[in-house]
Amino acid sequence: MAATPVDIYKEHITLKNHRINSNTTSDNSMTSLYVASHLTQTSDPVGIYSSRVKGRHVPLENPARESTIKKRLEGKRQNRQVDLEKKGLNTISKKEAKRKGIWAFDETQVTFINMLPLHRLWMDYISELLGLEQPTSLVNMTHHPRPFNTLTLHAKLVKADLHGSLLTVIQNKNPSLIGLSGIVILDTANTVTVVTMVNKLKKLWHPVIPKPNAVFAFSIPSFSTLSGPSKICEVSCAVANIPQSSPSGDPVRSFKALDMQYGYGRPHRPFLTVLDMPHIQFELYGNQFRFHPADRATRKFKHKETLELL
Repeated sequence: MAATPVDIYKEHITLKNHRINSNTTSDNSMTSLYVASHLTQTSDPVGIYSSRVKGRHVPLENPARESTIKKRLEGKRQNRQVDLEKKGLNTISKKEAKRKGIWAFDETQVTFINMLPLHRLWMDYISELLGLEQPTSLVNMTHHPRPFNTLTLHAKLVKADLHGSLLTVIQNKNPSLIGLSGIVILDTANTVTVVTMVNKLKKLWHPVIPKPNAVFAFSIPSFSTLSGPSKICEVSCAVANIPQSSPSGDPVRSFKALDMQYGYGRPHRPFLTVLDMPHIQFELYGNQFRFHPADRATRKFKHKETLELL
């Protein structure tokens, strides 16, 4: 196959606004003729060019690769974004909770008498947590129970939930808070909100007590209260020599009727709180449990002597 002669001295024609197409489809192009002329050991150089060379691009340098550091930083950013999305689905921020009024209490409903069922529920909870023994009789209920294992008792009390318990302020930098006693309705990392059994200026009073540099008195029942509120009301009325006001057996109605009849501060009121029955009192130092309830339940505390920090 003779090659077509090319006049290399022919004048070049310059075309304006004309794009030169290097991917020519002509079989007589310079590339096809050059490849076919060098394939001397094959019987069909044109076929080899058409199947293996024509229309293919050969890169003359290595392709650009993405930086490893850039890929690592992008992966960390995506993982951080996924964690933030998961965290946002389960919890809300403090500002959003305050804006929605999640921790705002209805002053007409949050009263001491309405929080008594919560307090009795907490007494059942602490009785089951500590494994308190059941009172066998009215006489047994007025005596002290068997001694406790101090190490086991402290390990359980330090992780117990305080919502519904009855706390009394023993020491505080604010003198007006000393002697304050009430049922805990909100326990945060640095404060405790309680509902007192008295009204102040004819308004319901549930003050916020700061934990730092404060000492609280914390009481637990000496005997188990798992026999039920109706049984507690029956025992308390029998010990105080008070007839039950509700024969229907409704414990909440009985407690409210007894409270209206005898009132708080009377010397022979029934066993409405843990302080009205045989109990054991402990001292809690606010600086030692400045944790959220969920964090305190999973925290490992070391057994050591308590230091006076005030």
